[in-house]
Amino acid sequence: MSASRPPASDARTTGWPIPLTPWAPCRRAGFRRVGELPAEALDLVSRLGGQWSPRPDRRTRVRVSAPGEWVPPFYASYRKAANDLMTTESLGAARKVGLKVDGVTHELTVDPRRTLLDLLREQIDVYSAKKGCDHGQCGACTVLVDGRRVLACLMLALACDGAEVTTAAGLAGDDGELHAVQRAFLAHDAFQCGYCTPGQICSAAGMLREFGEGAPSHVTSPVADRPQWTDREIAERMSGNLCRCGAYAGIVAAVREAGDPR
Repeated sequence: MSASRPPASDARTTGWPIPLTPWAPCRRAGFRRVGELPAEALDLVSRLGGQWSPRPDRRTRVRVSAPGEWVPPFYASYRKAANDLMTTESLGAARKVGLKVDGVTHELTVDPRRTLLDLLREQIDVYSAKKGCDHGQCGACTVLVDGRRVLACLMLALACDGAEVTTAAGLAGDDGELHAVQRAFLAHDAFQCGYCTPGQICSAAGMLREFGEGAPSHVTSPVADRPQWTDREIAERMSGNLCRCGAYAGIVAAVREAGDPR
């Protein structure tokens, strides 16, 4: 049974959790319950023109809404305002970060708690890396940092200061020629809805480098031997990237072709 909706006057003091939506500014600040929010965070909500109120559903979550209406979680103007305010010192000491993303150099001011994924998508409008689980479990946010595959949702932006970040959109050559993995994914139709595909491609590109360096996996036996290019090795090394459409057969075939040592 859904909980009753508290009066607006009590909304700020309830212990109901805030929504786990990527734009929610107080969630990015690390606060899980409204009762934990500092005065600065509550002031941020009012400066967005909203108020604390529960969602009208059985989960009884709390979200920021404009007076008298429910705002979609990705409502652009609210997200932009939240991003602008999150980089001030009211919710954390801002830091300067310099990094190169897909060949373009950026000098940014970021909150020290901001992840690389949020920096890419919300500050520099690079949407290739997808926000899936936001817990490092699905692999949709996989990018390459200095050539190594990482989960952008688990990596702090500050850790990438001075690094070179490559998303699936930046794998193609300067002349526009697709990366070998991208060509193989097209040839083998290794996608359906495409949401996980950028992460799959970046993970495959990073995995090819690891394999070329002779790094063993969990299924490499014996570990001292150089790993063999088999479907079992590919499946194990790509196991951190989930495809909810189930296009694994095409993904394995594409990676096998892209990395075929012959």
